[in-house]
Amino acid sequence: MRLETRVLAGLIAFAALTSSAAAGDYYAGKSIDLLIGAPPGGGYDIYARALARHYGRHIPGQPTIVAKNMPGAVMGPLLEEKAEALFDPAKVLYLGTANSGTRICVSRKDSKIKTFDDARAQKAAFGGVSSNDSTREYGYMLKKTAGAQYDVVSGYSGTAEIALAMERAEIDGACGWDWSSFKSQRPDWIRDNKVNLLLQVGLEPNAELTRMGVPEVFKYVTNEADRKVVELVIAQQVFQRSYIAPLGLAAEQLEALRAAFDATMRDKDFLTDAETMRIDISPLSGAKVQELVQKLYAAPKDMVARARQVITP
Repeated sequence: MRLETRVLAGLIAFAALTSSAAAGDYYAGKSIDLLIGAPPGGGYDIYARALARHYGRHIPGQPTIVAKNMPGAVMGPLLEEKAEALFDPAKVLYLGTANSGTRICVSRKDSKIKTFDDARAQKAAFGGVSSNDSTREYGYMLKKTAGAQYDVVSGYSGTAEIALAMERAEIDGACGWDWSSFKSQRPDWIRDNKVNLLLQVGLEPNAELTRMGVPEVFKYVTNEADRKVVELVIAQQVFQRSYIAPLGLAAEQLEALRAAFDATMRDKDFLTDAETMRIDISPLSGAKVQELVQKLYAAPKDMVARARQVITP
């Protein structure tokens, strides 16, 4: 019988069989399905498939890793009330995150929106995916806290489709696009100066974007209450490239998977692969992610309620 462990990437979930057997014996001869909770070609997909090519070598027993796309498989329940009964990030077990980086607002070079100040001064159309996606949520958040005047046109399947819509001049731009994914998906846009980088959105400034003169989000979020809410929303970027296992996974297996994840993040071949694909790797261990998530979910209820309000229409 073929035994299988299921993993979901972006936010990732194991539906693993638990066992007291040694981790090497448990995973030997088995496969792990890496279930990617986003469409092909986007940032989650790019990161997860890079991980899949190298992760198995570092897991005791060297199981085969099989990457599969399952868009919408997991929701972000801190800011989605209906999801709370389905998935509680504060209670699952984190293997680690590959990147907890920065997101950006961007516009076409020929758009009337050349700067974020332009986006605050005149109407435009900015693309977004469905709910539970940063392009939609950050789009609304910046309208409600930073004074953006664009309309959010949602319904795109992913950032790959948003990029095509920008090229066809259907929309002016997008917010909430992961910077590392953007560089990987559209390196020619930066190289050939085809876009305006309007804003960087992160808890800390990104050195590369700062050198390029891209302003930080908190230049425009000046109200203290709004700032705290924006910080809460941005803090969820710890989930950005995170990989998790639910309660019930045997401790020995969890530690083996965490150690293998950390080893993959240091693996020379993996880092070379990431550099070739132009994706940034700034990992956090599973234990560190677990600590940050616990703090995030301890936020006051009124602040969480306000955060939910600012990321929705």
